[in-house]
Amino acid sequence: MPKSVRDILLMKNSKKITVITAYDYTISQLCDKAGVDILLVGDSAGMVMLGYDNTIPVTMDQMCLFTEAVSRGRQNALVVADMPFMSYQASKSQAIENAGRLIKSGADAVKLEGGIEIKDTIHAIVEIGIPVMGHIGFQPQTTTLQEGYKVQAKTRDTAIRLIDSAKALEEAGVFSIALEMVTREVSKIISDTISIPTIGIGSGPDCDGQVLVVHDALGLYEKIKPKFAKRYLELSSEIVQAIGSYKSDVVSGKFPGLEHSFSIDKSELERLKKELE
Repeated sequence: MPKSVRDILLMKNSKKITVITAYDYTISQLCDKAGVDILLVGDSAGMVMLGYDNTIPVTMDQMCLFTEAVSRGRQNALVVADMPFMSYQASKSQAIENAGRLIKSGADAVKLEGGIEIKDTIHAIVEIGIPVMGHIGFQPQTTTLQEGYKVQAKTRDTAIRLIDSAKALEEAGVFSIALEMVTREVSKIISDTISIPTIGIGSGPDCDGQVLVVHDALGLYEKIKPKFAKRYLELSSEIVQAIGSYKSDVVSGKFPGLEHSFSIDKSELERLKKELE
């Protein structure tokens, strides 16, 4: 039985929450088998799966496709799907409709970037029964347009705005908040201030949980290597080596061998030869 939003809420102050991104059926199965609490279908799929430079071009149709694949692979984890850029900003009705599309695609909850400015939109989605995870601090969809890649809450004023946003999202009804690239001190203050779990990505150890992009954790994505992303493997080099060995075996005739081939029954082969003669 998959985890519920309530299960995640009960982990606050009791057990650290593990979150990892997943974009396809196979990775979803493996991450679920490893026991992670939440599979996040991130719009980062646009970069690591589709080759975009950032998350801005990602569409609702693409997010629904990724969400469907991930939901089919999980057995136990909660599935949270990102709402992509401009899928919720235009109006509350647009936000509700697109949140519903992701739920129909297999998500258990949706994630929106933004603070106080989108609290009414989040409230509207929550009011119709769709759980929402918030996302503040560095917001890939919009922060890069104004500031580039910068750590958030490094001054008193920006820290206060972020804390106020966290409180506003909690009041709007989110069940958790992702804090991205927020100074560890401010992340701790937010985590200690609100009653719902915080999920950190590059925001220090004091959040209630942590999230990593699976391609970062496995060392599969080479274009960007964030400081905060711990690489548990370097699969990219191993994959290149393996494919190179495959190519060498094909060229040299080592692959395929007899153990990789199928044979016709000898008597049938004799009959075939006679027929051909």
